[in-house]
This record gives sequence, structure tokens and C-alpha cells, in this order.
Amino acid sequence: MARIQFGQSYLQVEGTQVPVADFTLAGDESIYFSHHSLLWTDPQARLASMGLSGGWKRVMSGLPLFMITGRGPGHIALSDNHAGDLVCLPLEHGQSIWTREHRFLAATGNVTYDWQNTGIWFRTRNGDETETHYPIGMFGDVFTARDAPGLLLLHSPGNTFVRDLAPNQPLLIQPSALLYRDRSVQMHLHLEYPRSNGGFFTRSYSYRNVWLRLIGPGRVAVSSVTEPPEASNPIVRSSPVTSWRW
Repeated sequence: MARIQFGQSYLQVEGTQVPVADFTLAGDESIYFSHHSLLWTDPQARLASMGLSGGWKRVMSGLPLFMITGRGPGHIALSDNHAGDLVCLPLEHGQSIWTREHRFLAATGNVTYDWQNTGIWFRTRNGDETETHYPIGMFGDVFTARDAPGLLLLHSPGNTFVRDLAPNQPLLIQPSALLYRDRSVQMHLHLEYPRSNGGFFTRSYSYRNVWLRLIGPGRVAVSSVTEPPEASNPIVRSSPVTSWRW
């Protein structure tokens, strides 16, 4: 159990397998979150719908997600309803963090939201048909503490591991494992083509590993739960990429 103070309010993280963020909001202090994560609330806590700059248009299982503000005084508890870690990120005044979409749980009211294209993609061909893949999603979320220090909460599937990268230090990860990164950390695709079982490279280079290459300086966090790899049809185009054949 962890207890964090922000302003005159408190956050208590409870549980282990499916953690809960239990907020005790004081006075007029507020948080915002997606409606599907609301677990329980005191009757006196004030809830209202919220719009976000940049256009928050998300769906889960085909249903739209709506943003809610919760304002004190009162208790509000949130849960992502999945096993994993609840990652609490204190943001200094002016600090900005990039996160993968669908990892957001909550943020204090003074943390602003925006989104940006990830710029990470590749296109495969199967006969006359092509398909575009986005290994870390088409969009990423950007949260910034503009006027004062703030608090950002993320849900991480499985366990979470953090690395602090030195300037120009690289790190290869499974793309779907990325949780968040400092905006100073650069990223691009990296493809590896190992030899096939027959001892020769396949002519189409369809036998491959798709990595995300991160380059410091800055902090990155990865989750231990990853998604299945993309289809193995030949790659015909991509965003900037490095490759290695071995």
C-alpha cells in the first residue's frame, strides 16, 4: 500500500493483483479519468463530463470512452479492471511525458492532455493486398504539468521495468511493451532477419523480428505483458528503420 499527497488531497494505492487508486479529494481539488474506470465514489464528490483539447476519441470493445472530472471534497476510487501495476508519475512544473494510448488511468486537474502521431508504422503485402501496421498504435498521449506540479497515473499490464538511458544509449524492446518515455527519448523501428531453418535468408525476408529502438537520453518504462507479433508477410514500406540480417 502506498500513500501520496498532492496539494491538500491524498492518493492511496490499494491491492496487488488488480490495484485500486483511492483518492481523498480536498476542497475544490480535482482529477480526471475515463468513465469505465470508476469503481466507487462518495455521494458528495462532484462528477461532470469533460472535453479534452486535441480530441479524445477512444473506444474499448467497440464502445466509446468518455472523460469525467471528479472534484472534492470526497472519495473517488478507480480501477483499470485488469491485473498489473498502477504506476504513479509525479510531474514537475513544465515536465511532459509521452505514454501509449489506453494506458491512462487518471491525472490531477492541473495536468493537460494532448496527442500526437507515433510515426511508427510498416506496410506488408500479401498478393495484391497491402496492410498498414502500427506496432505501438497510431497515436500516443502526451501529458504536461503546465502551471504547477501534477500527478499522472498509468495502468501497466503485468510488471513494470524502468531504464534511464544515457545520451545516445540505445535499447531494443518489443513495441507493445512500451509504457511511457521522456520526450527526450527518440524512437524508430528496427528489423532483424535471422537465418531460416534451411540456413539461408528467405528471399522475401518474411522471417523477421520487429523491434522498437529507443535512444537516450531519458527514462523509459516497459511492461512485461506484450501483444502477439504482427503478421509475417513481406514488408514493402515503413517509417524510418534500421535493420540487421544475421
